[in-house]
Amino acid sequence: MTLHLYDSAARGLREFVPLVPGKVGIYLCGATVQGSPHIGHIRSALAFDVLVRWLRRCGYDVTMVRNVTDIDDKILAKSAQANRPWWAWAYRFENEFSRAYDALGVLRPTYEPRATGHVPEMIELIEKIIAAGHAYTGDPGNVYFDVSSLPDYGSLTRQTPENMSANETEGEPDKRSVHDFALWKASKPGEPRTASWDTPWGRGRPGWHLECSTMSGKYLGETFDIHGGGIDLRFPHHENEQAQSHAAGFGFARYWMHNAWVTIDGEKMSKSLGNSLTVENILRDNPAVLVRFALGTVHYRSTVAYSQTTLAEAGAVWERLQGFVARAAQAAGEVPAQEVAQLPADELPAQFTEAMNEDLNVSAALAVIHAHVKAGNAALNATRQDTAAVRREQLLVRAMLDVLGLDPLARPWRDAGSGTGSTDSRTMAALDSLVQGILAQRARARGEKDWAQADRLRDTLAEAGIEVADSPEGAVWKLRK
Repeated sequence: MTLHLYDSAARGLREFVPLVPGKVGIYLCGATVQGSPHIGHIRSALAFDVLVRWLRRCGYDVTMVRNVTDIDDKILAKSAQANRPWWAWAYRFENEFSRAYDALGVLRPTYEPRATGHVPEMIELIEKIIAAGHAYTGDPGNVYFDVSSLPDYGSLTRQTPENMSANETEGEPDKRSVHDFALWKASKPGEPRTASWDTPWGRGRPGWHLECSTMSGKYLGETFDIHGGGIDLRFPHHENEQAQSHAAGFGFARYWMHNAWVTIDGEKMSKSLGNSLTVENILRDNPAVLVRFALGTVHYRSTVAYSQTTLAEAGAVWERLQGFVARAAQAAGEVPAQEVAQLPADELPAQFTEAMNEDLNVSAALAVIHAHVKAGNAALNATRQDTAAVRREQLLVRAMLDVLGLDPLARPWRDAGSGTGSTDSRTMAALDSLVQGILAQRARARGEKDWAQADRLRDTLAEAGIEVADSPEGAVWKLRK
């Protein structure tokens, strides 16, 4: 089945056809390292991590570029308030982002370029845009993009300039129009000299949008396959990226993908609401695997309603998945990680492949995983255990979970146990075997309408600190906290 992705520019599903057969280039807008990473940042990283994993599972050679914006107004302002060098401030939070990505199992990008490492290329790009008649100089150090000069400006978000909100205007009286935006910005009084560079137009630093056009072009070429980021970046950032790249004669991104936001108590997460949750704080109280499950198993274009209830629900499902894998590995031997990683997409269950090929439908993909867990548990619980079937289901379940970054026997989840980090795989396998036996007795009692016996069995598990929840796929259990 052919992969279809939702193209934000086309506002519909499109068949994915890479620019170069067998290869895919992806540019993801990464962190502006002004402060600690929160779950909104991680949502984007996880969404595109699943895309990369699926493309590689399908046999593509993927080049993933995720940039670091290590200089901008907020970094300079916050570092000055803290009386720290701006570059040290940026590096501190760049490291925090890296730790958060690693903790949540996000694959390392192929390249992770910093904006400050690409100033010569930025100057060259500005020169091309000016030569093409799409930019002009203002006061010394300022260069602006002339929005009115580009006929397709606004095509990404389907807006016309007169209906758009203004680009930055504060401190920019030398702009011809409020819709024009800065390619290069003159240094402001009081800013450190190290935060500016000499150019033909005066000393200053790059505009935010220019950075991404420059770095995507350097590492992926003037035309590349997929540009991704949060939906809040569509305007003005991505619109302006596309405009300046087109003005320079680049084809730029052929597909645009945007993930939705995270909400807390029904409101979009933002620092202004005071409900921005940093990854570091969340991971002090919650297992990383459950945070990844809660954020990463919702369709990337759907809003994630984050709460302790969400984490608890993720924990119940994870217990069932991890418990089956641990029990299957004990009964039939652990399938080697290499075998799991190398199982191609066309050997995965057809319904799973169809779901992932339909714009990464992770919810439908999870339903297929649950069906195979159920089949695996049946093989484990058979009177004469079918070891070959157990091993096969272990392979399929782990390979499908690996696409979601959630193989229980892969790093960093191998020793996550029940999600608390305190129970190893062998202990979990033994516990799951005992609990599954009691749940099987309970299922028989319920089938015979012996509700008293079913309740007694559930109470027995509750007394042992095990909670049971009934679901369409069968009963699931978890350790009570």
